[in-house]
Amino acid sequence: QLVESGGGLVQAGGSLRLSCAASGRTFSIYTMAWFQQPPGKEREFVASISSNGATTYYAESVKGRFTISRDNAKNTVYLQMNSLKSEDTAVYYCATGHRPFGTTWPFTPGYWGQGTQVLVSS
Repeated sequence: QLVESGGGLVQAGGSLRLSCAASGRTFSIYTMAWFQQPPGKEREFVASISSNGATTYYAESVKGRFTISRDNAKNTVYLQMNSLKSEDTAVYYCATGHRPFGTTWPFTPGYWGQGTQVLVSS
């Protein structure tokens, strides 16, 4: 089970930190990722991180602004979002990879969280 938190309303240029807490003992062997689904649009990839945290991959639209990280001791993956723009408004979902030790890119999702809403006001 994946549970996201940390979403909310923020002004453009501001920051938010999303968290995704995973249950189960196998979190540390899965690549994890964040996706976003803007209003009326398809869900799209944002960032991924390898099982040990050594490798990350980002969508071009968030490079230099967002940082994905994980704490395997806490079974949690994070998304630090800085310099937020109105176009970052979306529901953000975390996902596990579909198999242990999967690649950061391409990333194939396995399980999804329920999502957390981020609203960036301009």
